[in-house]
Amino acid sequence: MADAKKYRIGQNALLAALFLALYYVLVFGLAGGAEAGTAARWRHYLPLLEKLSISLFAIFAILLLGQFIERLIDSTGDIEGIRYNLVRVTRLVGFVLVAIVIVSFLFQNLYAAAVSFGLISLVLGFALQAPITSFIAWLYIIFRRPYHVGDRIQLGVLRGDVIEIGYLDTRVQECSGVYLGNDRPSGRVIHFPNSIVLRSEIINYSGPARPFIWNETAIQIAYTSDLPFVEACLLAAANDDFTERYPRRALDAGTEAAVYFRVNTFAWLEAVVSYPVEPQDTTGRRNRILRRALPALNRAPEQVQFPHGTQR
Repeated sequence: MADAKKYRIGQNALLAALFLALYYVLVFGLAGGAEAGTAARWRHYLPLLEKLSISLFAIFAILLLGQFIERLIDSTGDIEGIRYNLVRVTRLVGFVLVAIVIVSFLFQNLYAAAVSFGLISLVLGFALQAPITSFIAWLYIIFRRPYHVGDRIQLGVLRGDVIEIGYLDTRVQECSGVYLGNDRPSGRVIHFPNSIVLRSEIINYSGPARPFIWNETAIQIAYTSDLPFVEACLLAAANDDFTERYPRRALDAGTEAAVYFRVNTFAWLEAVVSYPVEPQDTTGRRNRILRRALPALNRAPEQVQFPHGTQR
């Protein structure tokens, strides 16, 4: 990827220099030759060639500048989602500038060009209301930042990880869905128009506790169980798993697990362990906690009684 970007930068720099040199050759070299007896047909096309060469130089210079800015953005320490949005804005600005150069080349009279552009925009505004609304929603996403690339979001029944934010639509890799009962990727990709974000609530799993959210897992025990012992086992399982998976965080402030108890509908007591987890790891972390906690609880049957047989 980096080599491809360097190749494009070198290619655009070479083309920009080539057309700039051609422009000066036309202005100074060919014009001087025309006075010395150059064929009349070259003098007729000379203004057009001069304008074409300087326009192509401007286009490739804009592309070159945009690619330099993109490399500068890639070298920053911002999160991936912010860098992605900045690159998209840079490309949009570059596209607009290139379009202005092309319009300036096609229309000698800028007033006529502005009038024509206004009439075309009026017609297209009525015909393309939905895409225009989605583009405005893209601007809202870029500047208000309800979500970034890589975030897990939920819009209504749709839930998944954002993999692309286009000018008109967003692509999300679905998690859970109709075939799964956990939070793992379903293998399906969902496309939805950006305009949805203007009329629907957005739940972003990357909140103030980023990169973690809070999840909980419950197990059923008897009322006669040793509650302090159960609490200690669940806390140890959750905290040990956190320390093992995130050794550098070593249970930062606010990342300690907690245990509480509640009455179950079927007359059993529920021991609930609440813990921080990355949105993409909810199923895996729950399984690891249970694998750690259940063997410790099962080794003390006199202190912990579980539902078994017909006693459920």
